[in-house]
Amino acid sequence: MTAELSPIDKAKYAAARRSVDFVESGMKLGLGTGSTAAWMVRCLAERVKAEGLKVTCVATSKRTATLARDLGLSVVGMDDVKWLDLTIDGTDEFDPNLNLIKGGGAALLQEKIVATASDRMIVIADAAKEVAQLGAFPLPVEVIPFGWQTTKALIEETLYSLDVLNREVTLRLNRKRPLKTDEGHYILDLNLKRIGNPRQLALVLNQIPGVVENGLFIDICDVVVIGNGDGRVTVRDINSGRVEDAAVDMTLDANVFTDLGD
Repeated sequence: MTAELSPIDKAKYAAARRSVDFVESGMKLGLGTGSTAAWMVRCLAERVKAEGLKVTCVATSKRTATLARDLGLSVVGMDDVKWLDLTIDGTDEFDPNLNLIKGGGAALLQEKIVATASDRMIVIADAAKEVAQLGAFPLPVEVIPFGWQTTKALIEETLYSLDVLNREVTLRLNRKRPLKTDEGHYILDLNLKRIGNPRQLALVLNQIPGVVENGLFIDICDVVVIGNGDGRVTVRDINSGRVEDAAVDMTLDANVFTDLGD
């Protein structure tokens, strides 16, 4: 059945399938948002059903929560658990230090809260998400709607003092209207092309009035699982320096092929 998937979806599935091997019964888990994370949620549900694992999940978006509940997973609020054992999420880019750009799915605020409230964060990605330097993917910044154009202007002014290649800032739209996050905020996408100092940029952006959070995840990710279309995966642990190559069984249950909703 994997022949029905595109090479990129096979790579996403391989990474997702390998990532749920890290889950143990009794864990409190953070579930990410996006197409790769949706594969992970489905793989997790399969494993829970097959092995009878007991896990409690916190979702990073309404759509992930809906998918997880539809698949029979137990989903609670972040305040119900306060701290998590493990978060598994996708990414839009990652660099050699496992710094990330996230927020392509407009869930960066909840994703960052959940990831930083976890003992470990595992990122799942296809090989195309690996970059030598962050910035090719537009950096999302979540802002409050009130005075968003002023916030945008302040961001543009601030970028002139930072090590970036481009300074275009655009409001993300949904059918010609501003896209709203689950919290009712807007997203500004910073088309920077290259980010010379991600740590500095993350700190500076969050000092601008109106900015809620930015999509730079610095020193948060512990492990990245990189999938390939042929079922090969590479697991890199930034803390131990260990790199593991393996192959994933690409046989899928028919239920995995239902609409992911992404």
